[in-house]
Amino acid sequence: MGFGALFVTGFFMLVGWIVSSRLKSKFKKYSEIRLTKDLTGAEIARLMLADNGIPDVQVISVEGQLTDHYNPANKTVNLSHDVYHGRNAAATAVAAHECGHAVQHAKAYSMLQFRSAMVPIQNISAKVINFIFIAMMFGAYALGGIFTYDFALMIIIACYGVFALFALVTLPVEFDASKRALAWIEARSIVTRQEHDMAKDALNSAAMTYVVAAIGAITMLLYYVMIFLGRRD
Repeated sequence: MGFGALFVTGFFMLVGWIVSSRLKSKFKKYSEIRLTKDLTGAEIARLMLADNGIPDVQVISVEGQLTDHYNPANKTVNLSHDVYHGRNAAATAVAAHECGHAVQHAKAYSMLQFRSAMVPIQNISAKVINFIFIAMMFGAYALGGIFTYDFALMIIIACYGVFALFALVTLPVEFDASKRALAWIEARSIVTRQEHDMAKDALNSAAMTYVVAAIGAITMLLYYVMIFLGRRD
């Protein structure tokens, strides 16, 4: 990985850290404000699943902070301890958002299906690009004709193409889950207007982490494309 790539990577790591820190700060702030209806994140999740006619998804507690996710493979809404037991706007927002993914899965939302199908390709691409960077670091491309620099660049471009596409597909999936969550908690009168605004703000901050990731992936893709085209001139 050249200096330019290291600079771009470092820049987006810094931006990602800033966005992540801001997200944690907002969640901490909103976690201190108790929900008027006094429902836990787990109760919110089960209620939203029931309202959407989804009886076969379990709501479970997992370790860590901001580790909340929906697993379509075993149909589980996984909530971190603070969200699972939390009785505040932040916990409500996260729990409803993850259930938004469960609703997407139940309704066969096309973008979620596309992203799920891309997961194995994304994982393989990550392993391939790690191998390429390590090999290039030790000059393997020049040893025994294993692969040329141009061929290595093409592989890198292909991998970053996968990363960029995955990041772009993730955006509508995440925004749609938040939209479903906010619409449901408002229609169900789960929160007051102030609590709804806090939940919306928390989810918007979370969405920014995916926006930064997408911009970073596209930037890295364009960086290596430009290097490749420059070598062809």
